[in-house]
Amino acid sequence: MSAISDVIKESRKIVIKLGSNVLSDDHGNVNQTIIRNLVEQVNGLIQQGKQVVLVSSGARICGIGAINKWSRKGDINYKQALCAIGQVELMMAYKQYFSDYGFHVGQILLTREDFEDHTRNLNIRNALFTLVDEGVVPIINENDSVSVDEIKIGDNDTLSGLTATLWNADALIILSDIDGVFDKDPKTHADAKLIEEISDIDELLANIDVEGGSSFGTGGITCKIEAARRVNKYGIPLILLNGKKLNIIQGAAEGTENGTVFSGKAE
Repeated sequence: MSAISDVIKESRKIVIKLGSNVLSDDHGNVNQTIIRNLVEQVNGLIQQGKQVVLVSSGARICGIGAINKWSRKGDINYKQALCAIGQVELMMAYKQYFSDYGFHVGQILLTREDFEDHTRNLNIRNALFTLVDEGVVPIINENDSVSVDEIKIGDNDTLSGLTATLWNADALIILSDIDGVFDKDPKTHADAKLIEEISDIDELLANIDVEGGSSFGTGGITCKIEAARRVNKYGIPLILLNGKKLNIIQGAAEGTENGTVFSGKAE
């Protein structure tokens, strides 16, 4: 068995982050197959006695799918409006697929201010614990319709890291559109090598090429590494997997699929 399979096996409380690049197909539309398969895998984890919180991107993509006439508008007001429409579409999809397994879902929309205020922090924790304890699957996203630069978290890699630490998760799984962390960008370098386990992030950064930003996936590889640094500080491992592959979490748990695990210990 691999280090990743060991982490999943030993973890009871798991946060799973689904990126926009994973949720969308080659034409920029919502990939219903991916959502359906993710829900099936979450059900499998819950049947094993695990608790799962989802951090899901995709509101704007869903909004474009519902009202495509605004897709090319760059004005921030239209982007926020698309997110408002898309949140409904996204939650309807999750509600439909989770109901097939007898689960209800609950939505929590957050901004950076929510994590910086002690009372709001406590309210988020209470809501998460209540939903999970009652068998409801929480689905978290940034509140893009009201977020501006001053209160914006920035990306859902960061949001998932904040959620994992707030909930005291045992593991954070980020589903991106690459197989894991490589020593260089695998989309432009055929000889790029997958790094399966990382215990020292500073050593990693000194030895890999992180240029190219989002070419490594939603939020960029740097955001994922910083999310790993955030959760590792609290003893929470972060697993990076290719969410474009069906049954990727199940395969990683069984040791048949590879990815990268940041296994750093608490400081």
